[in-house]
Amino acid sequence: MGEAINLVNNFKIEKVILNCGEINELEQELIKILIKKQIPYYSCINEIDIEDIKLYFLNDQIYDNENDNSNVIYVNLNGISLLLMGDAGKEVEKAIIEKYNLKNIDILKVSHHGSKTSSSKQFIESIDPIYSIISVGRNNRYNHPNNEVLEILKNTQIYRTDLNGSIIVTLKNKKINIKTCI
Repeated sequence: MGEAINLVNNFKIEKVILNCGEINELEQELIKILIKKQIPYYSCINEIDIEDIKLYFLNDQIYDNENDNSNVIYVNLNGISLLLMGDAGKEVEKAIIEKYNLKNIDILKVSHHGSKTSSSKQFIESIDPIYSIISVGRNNRYNHPNNEVLEILKNTQIYRTDLNGSIIVTLKNKKINIKTCI
């Protein structure tokens, strides 16, 4: 969210989707710019079609913290499933596995930089991802990713931006190709 205004000011943006929950100060500033630039925005949606791809927004509850109100997005692209967890924590994970039958996820974008507040053993065992991608800064002050989370993810192929640099995922002919760029 921190770079959203920069993106809107420097790139052609067609739509913006905000998470459920209260609108914070940063989002209020973004909304002012969106209105000025006449860019439509939505909040707390269930799904959206982008050409022939349907994105499902699974987190439709409102929690008492911004991280748990993160958009959690599921998409299936020609038989390849992706689950993008935002910064959602263990409470959200529990609600998602209770509500949805998510099994055999191909690619998981790990929640909250691999912090100990997310990626519970029950959740990871339930969705059983093949690949786990952790977006995390090198030598970050929070010591993310958490070692317990890495242990929970050990049966997946883990990619980390702090170690692997940029991570490029290409999906073609029902095959997954992951390339890193340090």
